[in-house]
Formats: sequence, C-alpha cells, structure tokens
Amino acid sequence: MSRVMLGVVCGLAFGALDVAIMLPMSFPDKRAAILGAFINRFAIGFVVGAVNLSWPGWIVGLVVGLLLSLPDAIITKAYVPILAMGAIGGTVIGFVIGRWGR
Repeated sequence: MSRVMLGVVCGLAFGALDVAIMLPMSFPDKRAAILGAFINRFAIGFVVGAVNLSWPGWIVGLVVGLLLSLPDAIITKAYVPILAMGAIGGTVIGFVIGRWGR
C-alpha cells in the first residue's frame, strides 16, 4: 500500500481510537472537542505518510505526533495526556508506515 494511503488508514484508526477514549468524558462543547481531536489524530497519520524524510519511520512519527499535538495541549493546558497520545500514536504510525509503506 502506498505511504499516503497507509497514513490515511492509520490516521482514521488513530482518530477513531482517540474519539472512543474521549466519549465518556464531559466537555463544554463535546461535539467540537471530539471533532477537533479526530481531525488532529487523522492529520498525524496523513502527514507521517506524506512526508519523505531520511529518518527512521518511528522518529518521523514521534516528531510529527508531538508537533501536531502541541497546539491542542497548549490551548487546553492538558499537556501530558495530549502529548503522550500524540507521541505514542505518531511513533506507532511512523513504524507501521516505515515498515509496510512503499
């Protein structure tokens, strides 16, 4: 599978996982919070699949995951959970794309 298509699939899965984790939580505007989180996590998968760096895949995923999660973490002041999920998800996606993407 192409790197971009694999990134889209991984981003959809990561976004769905993050939404599932957020469903039991309460937010002032739950719909906006869940939509924003899904789009952010989808973007991590898409960007990791789209970039072409000479670094190992997991490092690309880690860097992209942290960079794309940082604005949300700053806005919400929930640094640890947002950055941790971005780092872990980005690293896994980067590994998957580096290993099986072409």
